[in-house]
Amino acid sequence: MNDLSCYRRIFWATFAFAIVFSLGAAAVSAQTTPAQSVPTPTVPAAPVTPVPATPTPQSQAPESNEPITTIKVQANEVNLIFTVTDKKGHFITGLKSQSFGLLDDGKPPAAVLRFTQQTNLPLRVGVMMDTSSSIRQRFDFEQQAAVEFFLQVLHRNDRAFIEGFDIQTDVSQNFTNNIDLLNTGIHKLRPGGGTAMFDALYKTCRDQMLTLREEGAVRKALIVVSDGDDNYSRVLESDAIKMCQRAETIVYTISTNVSPSKDKGDDVLKEIAEATGGQAFYPTRIEDVAVGFHNIEEELRSQYSLEYRPADFKTDGAFRTIYLQATDPRYKVRARKGYFAPRPQ
Repeated sequence: MNDLSCYRRIFWATFAFAIVFSLGAAAVSAQTTPAQSVPTPTVPAAPVTPVPATPTPQSQAPESNEPITTIKVQANEVNLIFTVTDKKGHFITGLKSQSFGLLDDGKPPAAVLRFTQQTNLPLRVGVMMDTSSSIRQRFDFEQQAAVEFFLQVLHRNDRAFIEGFDIQTDVSQNFTNNIDLLNTGIHKLRPGGGTAMFDALYKTCRDQMLTLREEGAVRKALIVVSDGDDNYSRVLESDAIKMCQRAETIVYTISTNVSPSKDKGDDVLKEIAEATGGQAFYPTRIEDVAVGFHNIEEELRSQYSLEYRPADFKTDGAFRTIYLQATDPRYKVRARKGYFAPRPQ
């Protein structure tokens, strides 16, 4: 038996033994997380330290002109954003909390606090466009596709920024909800120079995403439009991925390599996306870059949110693995592979 099969058997055995499902409404006590007004369906909780939640009927995500509830997330709580697809890649929505099994650092969570379908948490998204000389001939298509993406994806409580990178980064427009400003920022970018993609990704997650100070929980995502080739970076690919994980940022990648065969750069884009819970897209024509943006837009509006308190949590700065799986083998869950616990203050 290989290691993966063994791990899965251990996972399901542990999950079946340790997770029970709450079946009634109960008030949250003063010793638990403060009560929230967010709709909260029945959620699984570890029997050793159950945290009751007040279930209300699940409804669709509110329209963009409705107020969005702020969700406070404590230092010892994890807010996991994930996507579910079938074997053909179609998004699966409407699943319940009992449709999933979770291990955090190899153990079931101490308590599951909230589970939300089609989450409407505010979005903080950045589009990073490769402006090196290698993409000069296809840059116009990328710019237009990025503008269309912002027009479709940004709602009232969302914010976005635009950045170009070659051997340096250029944040041509910082976080804003103003489409006109983002459009101007996109068209300020000019191609030319080498490519330091790992440096750009590392710096962007460190300076733009890790430093975000929000009143409540948000979804953080980056969209990297590049051929994936890097010839100038000082940091390694693994360093860039770790910084994305520290910043709890999902990375989506859109390849600008439209040749019939994939190259090393395409593999790099896939590795970065998968390690952070995102996905890589490979247009067959440069005009189809817009399709990649559309697919990301659809995914961002089809995500689930699972907030839980890990068992044996320590503020030691260590990396903790996440293993999330659907109980139905027809479905595939896409989520980040883990996160870094905060360090002691």
